[in-house]
Amino acid sequence: MRGALSDLPLGTALALLPIEGYVPDFLTPPPLGPLTTIEDDLEQMRATPAAQIRHEVRMCIEDAPPGSALVEPLLERPRATVRALADVLQAYWDRAIAPDWPRIRAFLEADVQHRARRLAEGGPAALFEDLHPGVKWDAGVLEAEVAHDEDYVLDGRGLLLIPTAFQWHRPSAITEPPWQPALMYPARGIATLWDEGTTGDEALGTLLGRTRAAVLEACDVPRSTTEIAQRVRATPGGVSQHLSVLRGAGLVANDREGRLVLYARTALGDALVTPAR
Repeated sequence: MRGALSDLPLGTALALLPIEGYVPDFLTPPPLGPLTTIEDDLEQMRATPAAQIRHEVRMCIEDAPPGSALVEPLLERPRATVRALADVLQAYWDRAIAPDWPRIRAFLEADVQHRARRLAEGGPAALFEDLHPGVKWDAGVLEAEVAHDEDYVLDGRGLLLIPTAFQWHRPSAITEPPWQPALMYPARGIATLWDEGTTGDEALGTLLGRTRAAVLEACDVPRSTTEIAQRVRATPGGVSQHLSVLRGAGLVANDREGRLVLYARTALGDALVTPAR
């Protein structure tokens, strides 16, 4: 994407994203609901009060070396500068993220579905058990290894869990008022997001047929028919037929998430794939 983004003035946005330290929350506001769009998020950003912008920018540059000229307009003309920054981020989104967003969103929705099932079946202990190695739940206390030390009491406000495809080394948290307390964590199976899929193990392909074997392998995490078709380089109609056969054999199961139907291997399907691998 480097050439396609070269004309965008991204300096201010990058200055607000230190490798270590506080990132202003107005730059990544917690979503107001499960069906929000990038336009909703950017409107939240534009609506941030001037005093809040100044407060968060000062926190961001507190430990930064002198010469933060790129963020000075945020202190001098906070609302106007944030509106201009939101326009830049919209252009960045349109070029860099939007073409791949359906694939990313399906991946994130699969994680949400998995977490909801874990919570329903086993409560908070099961929900957080496999969320991330740096996240632990113990008797009503949640410990998360984030970039800063803080004890925070939710006091009935709830905690928003946000899976992300853009952060994989550790979770991060939003605790500064007035934002909704939130914990961002790497989505389940993040290492497989950009895999192009396989053509199936030779032995498994002999048993099931190469395409059907590849479809079964692609169901390692919940995925839509369209995404599976992209990964195995087949038509959605053909993949749908293979999924129907695999589901009838008890090798995959499906579940609806909003308008999407997601397919994932069952324990029997995992058992069939693992020896082949």
